[in-house]
Amino acid sequence: MNFRIPLASRMIRAGGTVSLAFLLWQTASSVVDAQTSQAEAKARPFVVEYYYKARWGHADEFIRLFKKNHLPLLRKQIELGNALQVTAESPFHHGTEAERWDYRVRIVWKNVQIAHDDSGDELILKQLFPDQETFKREEGKRFEILLAHWDVPVRTVNLDEK
Repeated sequence: MNFRIPLASRMIRAGGTVSLAFLLWQTASSVVDAQTSQAEAKARPFVVEYYYKARWGHADEFIRLFKKNHLPLLRKQIELGNALQVTAESPFHHGTEAERWDYRVRIVWKNVQIAHDDSGDELILKQLFPDQETFKREEGKRFEILLAHWDVPVRTVNLDEK
């Protein structure tokens, strides 16, 4: 599919004429390719690893609050079909302070668009946690505990591909 533009360039450089129909076909093909890419992205799972680094001595409190207040939302996302899987890991030993993280939560989202769309979360959270005052206070505490938090979208690398 990448041959289209060089082919047109070769025809023009060789003194040939490029018909309007050819240029329209080339433009339409590019639009179809872009739409195909979007359709493929919608069909492909999107994986993000969320890293959390808590203040020393507060990692257990962080994960307790995470399980209580955030995990139910993630499980609801799985139930709705927006996410496919949620897993969490913690290192067996800690590294240096600069590279230290306490928890890595891996979420396999249905696709990239859903991963970035939190428009329905507020309604779900109100249903899951009728006592919004307590929920908001505990979520505030969970983020107070954090020294750092970063999100890393990841992709699978095919090691058998040449």
